[in-house]
Amino acid sequence: MKYFLWKFIIVATVVLLPIFFFIKENPFDTTSFLSLEEKRMVAWQRARMQINPGRTNHLETFKKMQKNSEPLRNVNSRILIGAPPTKKKLLTIGISSVQHPQRSYLLDTLQSLFFASSPSEQKHIIVLVHLADPDPKWLDQMVSNISSLFKPYIQARQLVVINTPLKNYLPLKDPKKKFNDTPAYIAFRSKQNMDYAFLMNFATNHSDYFLMIEDGVKCAPGFVTQIATILSTWEYKPYATLEFSELGFIGKLFRTRDLPRFVHFLLLFYQQMPCDYLLSHFLDLLMKKKPIQFFPSLFQYMDNYSSSDGKFSSLNSKELEENDIDYPSNPAASIYTSLQVANGSVVMNAYSLDENFFYTKEAKAGSHLTVVLNIPAKVIQVQVLTGSGLKGENQLKEGQVELGYDTSNRYNDCDDYILLGFLVNGVLNKQVLSEESGKKVKCVRLLVTAPAPSGIVVRHINLWIK
Repeated sequence: MKYFLWKFIIVATVVLLPIFFFIKENPFDTTSFLSLEEKRMVAWQRARMQINPGRTNHLETFKKMQKNSEPLRNVNSRILIGAPPTKKKLLTIGISSVQHPQRSYLLDTLQSLFFASSPSEQKHIIVLVHLADPDPKWLDQMVSNISSLFKPYIQARQLVVINTPLKNYLPLKDPKKKFNDTPAYIAFRSKQNMDYAFLMNFATNHSDYFLMIEDGVKCAPGFVTQIATILSTWEYKPYATLEFSELGFIGKLFRTRDLPRFVHFLLLFYQQMPCDYLLSHFLDLLMKKKPIQFFPSLFQYMDNYSSSDGKFSSLNSKELEENDIDYPSNPAASIYTSLQVANGSVVMNAYSLDENFFYTKEAKAGSHLTVVLNIPAKVIQVQVLTGSGLKGENQLKEGQVELGYDTSNRYNDCDDYILLGFLVNGVLNKQVLSEESGKKVKCVRLLVTAPAPSGIVVRHINLWIK
């Protein structure tokens, strides 16, 4: 009996003491942003994790309480450049930037972002920049540079720049050394967690989705369309984040309705660890054990510089290094079409790797040419070339390419298609985003979306597989 009594006392002490010290070290003042109930619940969870770090699924009450979390009301972020859109957009792309000792990367990132997106894609996004350095000279210089270099995007309400005064930031209280970090770096990443939290807080009501990148990042061409395509297939599926880069905190996408929960979490544990580590713990608490990642990466660091680390390091996506794309693979397949085959033309020529081509005299809306692989494969890139190459003649002007998956063992078709992209000037050349554990592609379908006024030449349908 005494043994069980002492065991109870020890367990109770281990549980209650961390809660007491947590509350003592994090007083419930108005600048802490969290309610007393929220702090008690997270303190309780923290204590339980210390007893058994392997069990992190005891936060149902906290999750329910946070479901209706609202943006922080007492953070006074101010707009320095531009104005938010009058209508809600699809995607907000967030960038937080401070001074770097080597050089500024922000202008390069903005240039890469706008160059990698078409005017039609830009209509669906807002780029939100948080200038988070308190130096007034640097702020004035960056405001001047951005205003002059990106004026068309500012006027179109596609670029907004904000700043959050230092009075809104939480104090740094005796930061404890973790991961062998220096005190200077602990202060840097603690402030950065708050920078990100204020950026996300401002972004909550301007779009349906939020994508986090950093300054010092280059973007893949057409990344907006590729993300939009993925979002259309994941619209009704449960997730906390979708990841479009495996590096640091870049390429992480949230539903904006979920941002307040993560903002509160960042501000509660801002001194504990870097933001990407906090995100991992946050997903663990929500019982999202495996990240949902899509490949290839759409974002990469410039010059091996990570603003989340604040230093140079060897930062390259392993999968980008591995996918050294050269000649197409075009694995064994059958070709099916509803297009009218011209005399002497062979439909298989569209898939051959030689100089032969397929020609059709007429292309009605809804007509297709479908490649059905003998063995489903992980397709990493698709290229479709149409037209004779002479002044743009015989191009398919209105068409799209779709990837097909088969769940019912169809012989010459697939039962589930998703959009890969649209032909531009008769051409599509696109890398394929896929989950790490994603399904293999069985079909690649070229679909005519509007009647063609003249004959169509399909020169090549090229596939690269991994």
